[in-house]
Amino acid sequence: MTTESGYFTEATSAAVVTARNAGAQDERLKQVMEVITRKLHEAVKEIEPTEAEWFRAIMFLTDTGHMCNEWRQEFILLSDVLGVSMLVDAINNRKPSGASESTVLGPFHVADAPELPMGADICLDQKGDPMLVRGRILDTHGNPIAGAKIDVWQANDEGFYDVQQKGLQPDFNLRGVFRTGPDGSYHFRGVKPKFYPIPDDGPVGKLLGALGRHPFRPAHLHFIIEAPGYARLVTHIFDPDDPYIHSDAVFGVKESLMAEFTPVSDPAKAKAAGFDGPYFDTEFDFVLAPA
Repeated sequence: MTTESGYFTEATSAAVVTARNAGAQDERLKQVMEVITRKLHEAVKEIEPTEAEWFRAIMFLTDTGHMCNEWRQEFILLSDVLGVSMLVDAINNRKPSGASESTVLGPFHVADAPELPMGADICLDQKGDPMLVRGRILDTHGNPIAGAKIDVWQANDEGFYDVQQKGLQPDFNLRGVFRTGPDGSYHFRGVKPKFYPIPDDGPVGKLLGALGRHPFRPAHLHFIIEAPGYARLVTHIFDPDDPYIHSDAVFGVKESLMAEFTPVSDPAKAKAAGFDGPYFDTEFDFVLAPA
């Protein structure tokens, strides 16, 4: 079989295939497919897979697709564990100096979480170690941002999100939306987060096991912060003492996003924070980049 670029051979394979796409109406699609084809052919030539190995690769992708449903996106999971999700995030969220860094959204964000008064407790079932999270939303000059919308969510003390335990956790457990006042400050109550595994009962989990990797994410809280005139920030804060802080299965940890989870046992401080006993205190300021 021939093309305008000549015959298909091992040496000319990528060039012959991309030449077939010369009539593509979408130039961006044409560019993307040229790069993907070239890199894929380079990989095949370097690996030199047997036909049986290539079939196993195709079946891996087939099984990955079969695992996808409304709440499970195995291809996103694959992108995560290969570091591609974080690379795409980094490319699309280059920040000016001083602005808070972003990280992956994760699969468990839920739109339309209830907007709550500042200081409210997002833990609806009162399970876990109580925690106060507080701080400020600032611009890159250190000025407070009033009216910033803070969408926060987290897993419970067992490492599960509410959507993973329908009927076991209340709807919108450990989720809430808050808005900063004139001083840019925020505070709310939750529970100290815990490390948890990404879903590892599918082909991606089997791949991790075969590679000698664990499926765990270190303890963290999720934030989406928005304010008029500023770039939207999707990020986490992490527990630096977590056993998996240096080996996050999805490569989401950044040094600038570490937050101290300080135990507080003073009864007066606990009462002032809205707790009946000891709690953890976490303070973290977020800096938004201009839009």
